[in-house]
Amino acid sequence: MGHDHDPGHAGGHVAVGTAGDGSAPLAERLRARGLRLTAQRRRVLAAVEALEHATPETIGARLREEAGAEGSAPDASTVYRNLELLERLGLVWHTHLGKGAPVYHASEHPHVHVVCASCGEISSVAPDLLDSAAERLAADLGFTVDVGHVALSGTCRACRERASETP
Repeated sequence: MGHDHDPGHAGGHVAVGTAGDGSAPLAERLRARGLRLTAQRRRVLAAVEALEHATPETIGARLREEAGAEGSAPDASTVYRNLELLERLGLVWHTHLGKGAPVYHASEHPHVHVVCASCGEISSVAPDLLDSAAERLAADLGFTVDVGHVALSGTCRACRERASETP
């Protein structure tokens, strides 16, 4: 459904894998809360990273596909519980891109999503791009903006250019 384009974003996805190959920080965060790094948690996080911006249903479908006919895939409630836990740990984030279920993505850095209403392209930009608007909302309304959970909708350059070429 689109790609991340983020010149102001350092791009760090969270490392996932078996012990010793990048999952140690995740395992440590879980252990600090009295939890284990289960295969299900590792698989859910890996699916979020691979899919970039996906609904819980899409993540579950990916896990069922990976498990195959004889494999064991988590049910929908297990996917949701693991997503909630991984979000509390700061390993995944959910964003409302408009209509429908929120999408989840893995990132080590906060960012703002912009979504093209024409083609669905999702891009990420540094949150400081909205600093002046956030400061104005705080001053005028006493409102604090959580830019990570919403997306700005508009029209991307490619769609605007296509529209201007059409007679």
